[in-house]
Amino acid sequence: MDATSSTSSVPFSTLIRNASHEQHTEAENSTFMSDMLGGRLGVDAYRRYTEQLWFVYRALEDTDSAARLAGDPVAGPFVQPELDRTAALERDLAHLAGPGWRAEITPLPATAAYAERVAHCARTWPGGYVAHHYTRYLGDLSGGQIIRGTAEKTWGFARKGDGVRFYVFEAIGNPAAFKRGYRELLDALPLDDLEKQRVVDECKRAFALNTAVFRELGEEFGGGASGPLSA
Repeated sequence: MDATSSTSSVPFSTLIRNASHEQHTEAENSTFMSDMLGGRLGVDAYRRYTEQLWFVYRALEDTDSAARLAGDPVAGPFVQPELDRTAALERDLAHLAGPGWRAEITPLPATAAYAERVAHCARTWPGGYVAHHYTRYLGDLSGGQIIRGTAEKTWGFARKGDGVRFYVFEAIGNPAAFKRGYRELLDALPLDDLEKQRVVDECKRAFALNTAVFRELGEEFGGGASGPLSA
């Protein structure tokens, strides 16, 4: 039975979360992040991870795509500037790697594939864009806060300051209420069951792409892979 069978009474936000649970768990339970935030890797690993995020969010927040999607009945409600992370990532990278960071960073092969898939969905498929939007931003608002707190303690970053600004949503005063509202937007998506299944499948793909990035980071730093996404 697929994820949309006999689920007409199940809110889509619940459906998408439950259907992607296995992939979500795989991302959470790999080892790169636990090694890094457990103090077994240095701040250079954290910096490299932050670099990879920049490539993904640059694709997710591309201004041309955002302008085009803003009026779309499916993706439009999710284009919310208060969520944007690129500027915060750039401030973090300047702190972590210095003012010349742009000339020094490179995407891992898995990161390049992830960013290209996000960009492709943004260009061609609003439902797929929503799948990637969901897996990233709700993760940042949830498990991402664990990363922030641990990074502050591990490397001495100022609380909610440079180095961890990516995890600080200054324009969102009540994250719990925001996440409830976000799930209501998912529940209100004007999609038939077939399209909902496609979105669920893309959500699974997003977690798999994310896990591949952690795996390659783990290989680069002599460990495994990980990511505490908690959408």
